Amino acid sequence: MAKRALLAGLAVVLTLLAGIIAHPLSAQTARETAPMAPSDTPPQARTEKSPPTVHGLPKAYRRGSAPPKTPAEREKMLSDLYALLATAEDENSAKAVAEAIERVWQHSGSPTIDLLMERAMQAVAEEKLDLAIKLLDHVVALAPDFTEGWNRRAYAYFVKNDVDHALGDLRRALALDPNHFKALEGLAQIMREIGEKKAALKAYRQLLSVHPYWPGAQQAIEELERDVDGQGI
Repeated sequence: MAKRALLAGLAVVLTLLAGIIAHPLSAQTARETAPMAPSDTPPQARTEKSPPTVHGLPKAYRRGSAPPKTPAEREKMLSDLYALLATAEDENSAKAVAEAIERVWQHSGSPTIDLLMERAMQAVAEEKLDLAIKLLDHVVALAPDFTEGWNRRAYAYFVKNDVDHALGDLRRALALDPNHFKALEGLAQIMREIGEKKAALKAYRQLLSVHPYWPGAQQAIEELERDVDGQGI
């Protein structure tokens, strides 16, 4: 029974991929149209040979460098980059590190998953949300430990105004990667919109501890602190 179910699932994915291959989407087009794609601004150059700081990225993490080859290497890269981000001395440094983190996030290690993700983000850009969610359903089924699959599906649900499913996927993403600053921002935003101000404040504080220069986070914290003042934060 399990083998038949697996074969049936793979058949569905192959059918989807057949349609994708018939209408290929370039990586450049995906970056230009996907609402959650990282910036193409190159990180600041570093010429000296001293140990890198937040003013410049290690060579292994710069744009165009080789992606991580194993899950262990990926985790090491993210750990190093999150440490750099948390200690960034200015907004430009933080932006360069955040972009490097997003490049690691997007690397699934599977051409099939990468293709499904590309097509899903194109569908979101074209407001074909049901198709996007269907494609991302297969991403999370085939790669349940791939954090970005859950985060991107949460975004598709959010755009569709399906808050319950969006929250569920954001929590799943954060269970896999508690430092995922875009998932934290999404969680904080939704909690604030549904009136859960204490939960929103907690999420924004966590976001700022991960990414100290996240736009609007400090202002949101100050506003929420006033709103929940006296309610036993």
